[in-house]
Amino acid sequence: MNFHKYIHAVGTGPKGNKNLSSEEAKDAMEQILNHSTHGEQAAAFLLGWRLKPETVEEFKGVVQACDMFIKNSYVPNSIELGYPFDGKANNPYIFPLVAKVLEESGLNLVVIGDDLAPAKKGIILKDIAINIELNKNLHYFDRADFFKEMHDMTELRMRLGLRTGLNTIEKLTKVANSEYAITGVFHKPFVKKYAEAFSHRYKRLALIQGNEGTPELFSKGRLWIAEGDDIQEIIVDPEHYGINYTKSWDRITLEESLNQLNNPSDEYLKLAKLNAAVYMFVSEQAKSIDEAFEKLN
Repeated sequence: MNFHKYIHAVGTGPKGNKNLSSEEAKDAMEQILNHSTHGEQAAAFLLGWRLKPETVEEFKGVVQACDMFIKNSYVPNSIELGYPFDGKANNPYIFPLVAKVLEESGLNLVVIGDDLAPAKKGIILKDIAINIELNKNLHYFDRADFFKEMHDMTELRMRLGLRTGLNTIEKLTKVANSEYAITGVFHKPFVKKYAEAFSHRYKRLALIQGNEGTPELFSKGRLWIAEGDDIQEIIVDPEHYGINYTKSWDRITLEESLNQLNNPSDEYLKLAKLNAAVYMFVSEQAKSIDEAFEKLN
């Protein structure tokens, strides 16, 4: 189909814009990924789509298009951790420590990395994964290997320098066919959008107010468990578990992030156990976070 139809639908303005059907969104993204469009057309669509803004049906269509290109693997007994591709700016990553805590539980962690995408300019997960020894239960997938078409769009997105709808849908790829998944959300309205767009793809999907939009809990926040149309909200407070970790509000370097992982403080290790307990609860290895935390201790 003529791609101009899609640019017109999202880029005409408030009075002329119209929402795309799931099939139309799928076709638009398929054309972008297989390079049937020019870069200028793809950029125009992505910007217009963001400003329109995006709908759940459109997200579903785009995810279906992505599925056509992703090379899947299989990691049994795994939970997929959905990280943003613009990195973490002020705090270190904790997932390598969480994997160590979970090693005896048999739960596998699946993480995905790629080159930096807009717009935070933080330290990307890929830089951590390739610069530290990963536990055997931590499975890193590089998008350049399993979804090259999306990887190849990174340069265009960096030229735009802005978040687009891709930032929302790209964090959960089901590359390892995990039954469980968790990703971070900034704003509560996106909880329902994520649940409607992704919950049918997993046995259990969780959304969390994680640190810098990641699925890593560093301070008191909400956890949402989505099973079909049902969404359960839980408050998780590290202080309840005797954890007094202080977040940083200053930019951190890659070297500092790696150093904290290689030489973790006692409070950081406790925080890793709490995140591990959350993942055990999400993946139904414990009936509650409290039960999981007690098992790990």
